[in-house]
Amino acid sequence: MTDLVVIGSLNVDLVVAVQHLPQPGETVAGPNVEQRPGGKGANQACAAARLGANVRLAGLVGDDTFGADLLAAVAKQGVDVSHVAKLNGASTGMAFIAVEESSENMIIVASGANRCLTPAALAGRAGLRALLQDAEALLLQLETPLPASIAAAQAARELGVPVVLNAAPCPPDPTPEFGELLRLTDALIVNETEAATLAGSADPTALLALGPSVAVVTLGRLGATADDGTGRIDVPGFVVPSVDAVGAGDAFCGQFVLAHAAKTPLAEAVRRSCAAGALATTAPGAQSACPTPARVEELMSRGG
Repeated sequence: MTDLVVIGSLNVDLVVAVQHLPQPGETVAGPNVEQRPGGKGANQACAAARLGANVRLAGLVGDDTFGADLLAAVAKQGVDVSHVAKLNGASTGMAFIAVEESSENMIIVASGANRCLTPAALAGRAGLRALLQDAEALLLQLETPLPASIAAAQAARELGVPVVLNAAPCPPDPTPEFGELLRLTDALIVNETEAATLAGSADPTALLALGPSVAVVTLGRLGATADDGTGRIDVPGFVVPSVDAVGAGDAFCGQFVLAHAAKTPLAEAVRRSCAAGALATTAPGAQSACPTPARVEELMSRGG
């Protein structure tokens, strides 16, 4: 079984179903609000665990009831949360999500304890090098401060552990510090908007110039495109009955880091990841909607 480390955010998601997403200044009504476990770090850790990996998650929650509930929910998905610390006096991160009938969504994130994840916090609470020692890959996102991710990526590089970065949410004005993280990254995963911010287009080949050896651009229902320096490949998506796109990208990343750790050929890794992402849209929520390996295999055998 593949051993993975995920360092990133843990949030409580407050989700409202709406007929359409609001425009600036518009009020849209929904029937009720649902509380769900979330955060890109936690979601991707749960996705990888449900897909068959041994996953250790490192991060921060607040010392409130939301944090306790969140840790219990993530642990229930098979993730080792012993490296997630409770920060005294801080609130747990929260995301406010509107989901429309087409399954598209709009998200506002209040970082809470996540914004306090520093290199010192990782080294002191998680034992960073010990945490990474036996890992076969490290997965990072951008809902926690860059210095912690850079410290983790540097430690991973020193230990020979591949680094997979989901550059989301992408900074609108990438800094030299962010450029350093990209140079420490083995595989970069972004969506079309993030790719345009970083490289001016959705062409993965252009992203390779920023430092990673593999670049993957997700295209929603259309699939994904990728390049590992041997030429661009385009992978079609899967047609499924979607109800909620929240967490689809996280399921994609959870599957991709597994495949990347196993040195799966890029085209197959991306195809498998597209299947996982598509299946995650067939049920509400992020963590509970992540598919099992059997469901991914079944969808792949059935084709698009």
